[in-house]
Amino acid sequence: MNSRENENCERDFSIELDSSKHRFLSSSNGANGGVLIEGTLGRLQHASFVEPEILEVKGSCGVLRVNLRMSEITVIDTVNRCVGGETE
Repeated sequence: MNSRENENCERDFSIELDSSKHRFLSSSNGANGGVLIEGTLGRLQHASFVEPEILEVKGSCGVLRVNLRMSEITVIDTVNRCVGGETE
């Protein structure tokens, strides 16, 4: 990942799968038969649980949804983070 998030509050994402058998749709395969997908969600609009086990991160350029429980999230660092498209 690059440092674009810190400069303009855009949220980039990266998904790396070890094997192409763990994907449903892909247009590129890694050298080891894995899959790498990268992109940007744009400026953060909101991040919330839309269902008990679905985290939704919505940006100005797209939406990322992950099957995840709130109890599985660990906060590592909250200093100098961008929140809701604005810098704290």
